[in-house]
Amino acid sequence: MENRFQKLETEVALIKERNLRVEADKAWETSYFRVLLISAIIYVIAVKVMYFIGSTNYFLNALVPPIGYFVSVQSLPFIKKWWIKNHFK
Repeated sequence: MENRFQKLETEVALIKERNLRVEADKAWETSYFRVLLISAIIYVIAVKVMYFIGSTNYFLNALVPPIGYFVSVQSLPFIKKWWIKNHFK
């Protein structure tokens, strides 16, 4: 009987550890830090591409892709709620 309780306690501890990892992953996925970091990386890459293709005002023109990414990420929660509501009727 004692062995059975010990096994259950071990399983509960493993589930709690997994839940902590899942919560941390979810926090990272929804963090503004992540979104802004990805936007900054997109901007730097876009500046380089615009420069190499000879675009005028490449610093300004390179703002379009990161702004598009940022807006799309911010609208996803609303779209997700709408999709879930309509998909699981």
